[in-house]
Amino acid sequence: MKRWLVSILLNAVALVVVAYLFDSFQLDGFGTAILASFILSILNVIVRPILVVLTLPITIVSLGLFLFIINAITLMITQAVIGSSFVISGFGIAILAAIILSILNLLLSQLVKDTIKVNK
Repeated sequence: MKRWLVSILLNAVALVVVAYLFDSFQLDGFGTAILASFILSILNVIVRPILVVLTLPITIVSLGLFLFIINAITLMITQAVIGSSFVISGFGIAILAAIILSILNLLLSQLVKDTIKVNK
């Protein structure tokens, strides 16, 4: 449970960074980022596995790069659920945001993991 909450907070921070980088990716605030991160985590548990199985041949042929498209789709679904406080202007921005979110989440999770190891 604690790891999941930390993951949601780190993802929210990454969403805020992406919103800062792109004008066409807009969040109303950190509360919206936390809500979006929570919805993304639910979608990643429920919807993402279904999309991965349905698109497995394309994912294999693209050597896994199609997973960024799936991440962009989950971002667009999240945007549709939240409404006007979370706006992504187009699918291209969603793909770019998915790539940057993946990199930021990797870096932030490594930083937190290393910090926890040092403190133990």
